[in-house]
Amino acid sequence: MSKSLRHVHKGFGSVRPYLHGPIDLPKFLEQTFNAVVLETHEDGPTLVQIGDSLIWVEAGDLPPHIEPWVGSVYVYVEDVDAVYARAIEHGAKSISAPEDKPYNERQAGFVDAGGNTWWVSTYLGAAS
Repeated sequence: MSKSLRHVHKGFGSVRPYLHGPIDLPKFLEQTFNAVVLETHEDGPTLVQIGDSLIWVEAGDLPPHIEPWVGSVYVYVEDVDAVYARAIEHGAKSISAPEDKPYNERQAGFVDAGGNTWWVSTYLGAAS
């Protein structure tokens, strides 16, 4: 059953991560995930698209009354090894190098300069 999503900004993705990070976090996402910046707001968040999903990024300094926060995001990608390599090349710190997991996914993890944790995975298909 299809339901109208007119109440959702950009019309899809009812749930979106909202991350804080350094001013260059949107650029890191472009370089690592081939993300596309859809909107930027002066003194506000940037809307970034990764694959078929959207994420809000609050990059740079926050008002004094707001503490910075970090998040964790799980992203399905076509090539875990390539995304992981790009992330490390652009300053991320490794949590876990790419490896095949028993739940039929190839997965890796890294932390960006703002402290956000990223898990990247490729579904390898159902076990035979």
